[in-house]
Amino acid sequence: MLNVIDYVPGNTLLHRLNPVTKLALAAAIIAATFLASSYAALVGLLVFTLALGLYAGVIRQLAGLLKVLVPVALIMLLLQVVFVRGGAPVAGFVTDEGLYTGGKACLRLLGVALPLILMLTVTKLNDLANACVEKLHIPYKYAFTFTTALRFVPVFSQEMNAIMEAQTARGVEFDTKNPFKKLSLMLPVCIPLLVTSVAKTDSTALAAEQRGFYLRTRASSYKRYPFRACDAAAFALCAVLIALGVLL
Repeated sequence: MLNVIDYVPGNTLLHRLNPVTKLALAAAIIAATFLASSYAALVGLLVFTLALGLYAGVIRQLAGLLKVLVPVALIMLLLQVVFVRGGAPVAGFVTDEGLYTGGKACLRLLGVALPLILMLTVTKLNDLANACVEKLHIPYKYAFTFTTALRFVPVFSQEMNAIMEAQTARGVEFDTKNPFKKLSLMLPVCIPLLVTSVAKTDSTALAAEQRGFYLRTRASSYKRYPFRACDAAAFALCAVLIALGVLL
């Protein structure tokens, strides 16, 4: 998932939407995914998300996330098949109700994760924070904390890769097939990662304080984020998606 949430520049309509509108669109897709009860609706919402990613030019990032989520979704399907005993038997201990609920759980997992990543890849984090402060009246310190945490995800991933490469050069075999052995090898790596994370967090907090972080207010930003006609159309689409989720 390295750099999967990095901003991808573009000039599409999705890029030009207000950051709050993009957040509302992602939230509407997620809400519709939770509300939908039919396979057709869940698949349709997933296809709609992928189509938006293709249009915005971020389908590569979504595909990278799918590579991580699909194995997790298959594990969820297996757990549902094992523990859901209702319904008619299909083959051995597998029942039709287990397959039905497991399949919907898999689609919901994918349908909930992809819209948020889509929104982040077409929105600059600074614009997202400033628009939430301006339009939603969220305190700046909360918006800053959220966006800073997202910025640190690829940084910590790079730190982890660097530590693992250093340990590999010393003879540690991280490519073992045994999951328990791999877990035992990964746990000591977390200690230097934690140390570097604390150091980076402390330096970031110090730099923000020296730049007048606590003096920042909603009116401090020089850039404004007005709603336009395309944003109104996007909000109408959000209402339609939620309504379809309730009905289907």
